[in-house]
Amino acid sequence: MVDSRDYAFEGVRPEVHDDARVSREATLVGDVRVGADASVWPGVVLRGDVAPVDVGAGSHVGDNAVLHAVSLGERVMIGHGAVLNEATVDDGALVGFNTTVNADVHVGERCIVASGTVVPEGYDVPPESFVRGVPARATPLAETDIDADAIFEDYSTGGYTDLASRHEELF
Repeated sequence: MVDSRDYAFEGVRPEVHDDARVSREATLVGDVRVGADASVWPGVVLRGDVAPVDVGAGSHVGDNAVLHAVSLGERVMIGHGAVLNEATVDDGALVGFNTTVNADVHVGERCIVASGTVVPEGYDVPPESFVRGVPARATPLAETDIDADAIFEDYSTGGYTDLASRHEELF
């Protein structure tokens, strides 16, 4: 459900799939598309005024995140307070809490971007990387001690889809 916090911009209104959950406390502006089983939580701002914002099927955008001209693939997790500007995040990636992803960044499939990371403009993150730091540096997940499968399971977007469906007052 989307209420009065979805705004047209130059005649273009947000489109939300019937199976998506968008908090009444989120703000969607202009050319925004939210896919099936996606969840958009309180305080989120999705601004599609200079370019579209696409939230892929089964993706999750956590509380107070701001996405401006961003494309998210399917099953992407965006943590609370993250800011993404003119970026692309591929399927199955996780962007941690309070992370900043600047313009012209491409985050590959199944990447983990650690909380608090600042990804500089133009950075291309290879698939299956662990990204951390200010500025960000990527390491192949296979070269870390990180149990990526366990992390992806813990932060499964299916879990957030279920949680969103149980929060009737927020959506």
